[in-house]
Amino acid sequence: MSRIADIAAALAGYDPQALSVGGVQTFLAQLVAPAAVAEREEVALREALGRVLAEDIVSPVSVPPHDNSAMDGFAFDGAILRDDSPTDASIELRVVGTALAGAAWRGALDAGDAVRIMTGAVMPEGLDTVIPQEFCKVDGDRVRFPAKVLRRGDNRRFAGEDLMQGQPALRRGERLSPAALGMVASLGLPSVPALRRLRVAYFSTGDEILSLGEPPREGAVYDSNRYTVFGLLTRLGCEVLDLGLVRDDPAALAATLQRAASEADAIITSGGVSVGAADHTRAVMQQLGDMAFWRIAMRPGRPMAVGLVPREQAAPRPGSAVLFGLPGNPVAVMVTFLAFVRPALLRMMGCHETAAAPAPLLRARAVSAIRKKPGRTEYQRGFVQAVAGALPEVRIAGNQGSGVLSSMVEANGLVVLHHDQGNVAAGDEVDVMMLEA
Repeated sequence: MSRIADIAAALAGYDPQALSVGGVQTFLAQLVAPAAVAEREEVALREALGRVLAEDIVSPVSVPPHDNSAMDGFAFDGAILRDDSPTDASIELRVVGTALAGAAWRGALDAGDAVRIMTGAVMPEGLDTVIPQEFCKVDGDRVRFPAKVLRRGDNRRFAGEDLMQGQPALRRGERLSPAALGMVASLGLPSVPALRRLRVAYFSTGDEILSLGEPPREGAVYDSNRYTVFGLLTRLGCEVLDLGLVRDDPAALAATLQRAASEADAIITSGGVSVGAADHTRAVMQQLGDMAFWRIAMRPGRPMAVGLVPREQAAPRPGSAVLFGLPGNPVAVMVTFLAFVRPALLRMMGCHETAAAPAPLLRARAVSAIRKKPGRTEYQRGFVQAVAGALPEVRIAGNQGSGVLSSMVEANGLVVLHHDQGNVAAGDEVDVMMLEA
């Protein structure tokens, strides 16, 4: 039994002509191999944004390395603070020195002494509390402040409060965010061990498609999909291979798919997966690989193909490339990519299961009524705005036609109307998949 047939047989209620969104996601989680890339490389920190860690990063130091002050103020021994002090009680201390960030103060201390201290400066030995300077009155070498404005230990950061030496700072399979880059830098590490980038080849199909720079002609449209897919893949951190525009010629399609399989881990096509007379892509895919062709209960983006295209024996790497055949309409390409292809590629990139899961959904309140029939999942372009003290609000963004990119540009999220959901009234709560900026 083929890999596709094997997965299909294991899915309850599998119907390729009426597949639910959840069914597609479950199928793809079975089809794509986690960590399809095994090769690793050491990557300079400035080049590591979006890369996937090949191994745990263990902290070589404690962060912070010393107890330090969280405030500009005066450090003292908090033992002098008492819970039973009168409300109007004040404390007066003698200031004997100054601790600066990067220049620890090492002088001798007597009872009732304080040290002026700056944010980040090492806490002098024997002192455990910092009174912020805005609460203080300073007169020469004396400082006075209300006793009830703080408790012992306030405004002190402990050594290792962020990370202890020897602890895992980041785990294998983590996709490095800007915050993660900062964390690695805080450990003094100039580079990280990363899996190589996932290679994804993509191309558009169809005689009706014009390349940029060609003169307009009747019945033809410019190839927007290649640039949309390029943007989606680049933002995901993939190594992209643009194979251009392939005409409705079976031989050319077969040659391009074979080249893509030999050079890439995954292949994305747009157009040609419906049942039109000139849609040769479907037939060629079926001849070359182990394929499934779906009609998904969703809008936009009903037709889709997935499968495995074997590499030729002479290819540098054995096995097969995973193929995602997306619809031809521009918005349908984006929606099917975000709903299905993105999680699958993250899984192939080596991300751990949480990072490779479908995007989390935000709850928002619909500004106006939305028409919806049960029996399919709809992704409507929307614009989400924050509301003080309440759920965010979402309004539908312009024309919802699957070929209308202007409303996708206007949107910052997709309103997800689930399979069994019906009409939405103004004020009802809905789920939103936020689009990345």
